[in-house]
Formats: sequence, structure tokens, C-alpha cells
Amino acid sequence: MALEFRAPDWNTYHMDYGKPHRQLEPPEKEIAVVDAALNALREAGALPQTSYDHAKLLAMRAAVQEHFEIPWTAITPRMQRFLYAVNAIKQPAVMVAAGCFCGNTFISNAGAGVGPGACYTARQLVGVEIKPEEAARAERNVRRIDPTGVARVVADDAVHFVAELREPIGILYLDADGTGKRGKGVYLDILQAGYKRMPKGSLVLAHNSVNSAAQLKEYLSFVRDPVQFHASINVIMDGEGLEVSVR
Repeated sequence: MALEFRAPDWNTYHMDYGKPHRQLEPPEKEIAVVDAALNALREAGALPQTSYDHAKLLAMRAAVQEHFEIPWTAITPRMQRFLYAVNAIKQPAVMVAAGCFCGNTFISNAGAGVGPGACYTARQLVGVEIKPEEAARAERNVRRIDPTGVARVVADDAVHFVAELREPIGILYLDADGTGKRGKGVYLDILQAGYKRMPKGSLVLAHNSVNSAAQLKEYLSFVRDPVQFHASINVIMDGEGLEVSVR
């Protein structure tokens, strides 16, 4: 079942990628847009409820601003809040994020399980980044707010890493780029490598569902097939978009 949530101002809500911490709208509007998106996921059966701790989200946001080196990011404040909220609500014991760059997108997911934004106890939160130098920077960033090591970033090919993982995956976040013309099409390769380890109710979050829709054509066909997934919701809060699929 393919569904869509679209914020009325999604195409005029823009951020400067070089200013990741800049507030783009009043907090109450950001919260209202994210709440509406979360409710769409609840109605589709992807989430059991929509409540999360706003103060803990702000604590994570403040820690990232203070401790992370972020050259640039396409993760808008709305998307950061949404990713945190989804993880805080689902509370996956194991979360894998493919494509981490400096670790900002990774901690937007993992921050619900570690650091000052933690609201539950996770077992393993792993970010996978194919470029060793970027993986090293992301790991340094994460270590500054998570001394436990539950959240970590590894330098590896995400297809290989997910294929070798033996634990059930509660949430799989996709933001990687394949080589050559594959580009965002590599999402499907990563998902298929870990598909058998995604139990009923698990989620796949695929960034760039709007601005990379052409490259994601095969991927979107796969997750929107009711044989493969219970439902798939295109969450359009900004120009990037996020496809949320529930097994």
C-alpha cells in the first residue's frame, strides 16, 4: 500500500546546507508538521503511537551543535526531529544507518538511544560509511556524546555489512550513494541484502524520496509492493523527502 504525507509548504521550506543548526520556522510549526507526519504513519500501521519527548530531542540537538563537526547537511530541522521521533517511538534494539557522511544523519536516528537524547536502551546502533575518512570523522563526532559505544560508525560497504549482520534489524535507514550511475539506486541492493533479517513491523527509512525519485524508481516499486511491505508512506516535509516502509 503506497501512501503520501505532504506538508503544504514542503517546496518553500528550504535550508542553507552549510548552516545545519539554523532555525527555519517557529518551533510550534516544526512540531505541528512533524506531528502530522507521525500521525500519518500511525494511521498506516507503521507506528503504534505518536508521542515522544520534545525536551530530549532538544537535548540531542544541542549536543550535536556543540560537539559535531558538520561541513554541510541536507537534513533539515523537520527531518531531524522526525527521524529522532520515529526511533524514539519504535525503540529499535538494532538500528543500521547506511551512508553516514559526518554522522549527523546517523545521530538523528541513534540519538534516541544514546547520549543526552536517549529515551530507551538499545543493543546496537551502527552507522556504515564507505569512505574511511568520513567514517572516522563520524565516529569521532559520535564518541563525543556517546561514551558507551552502543552507537558506532564503521567504514564498510553497506551491502556487505548488512548481508553479514546476523541480528534482526528494527530500523534500516538509507542515505548511501552507489558507484557510477547506480547512485541512490544502491538503496535496493542494501535493502535486499538485509530483507530477511527485518521482522514484521520493522521500518525502512529512505532519504531523498523526492529529489532522487528517478534513481529510486526500482527501490520505490519494491517497497510499495504489498507482497514485500505492509505499507509505504512518502513523507514530504521538505524538498528531499523520506520514504517510510513498514514490513
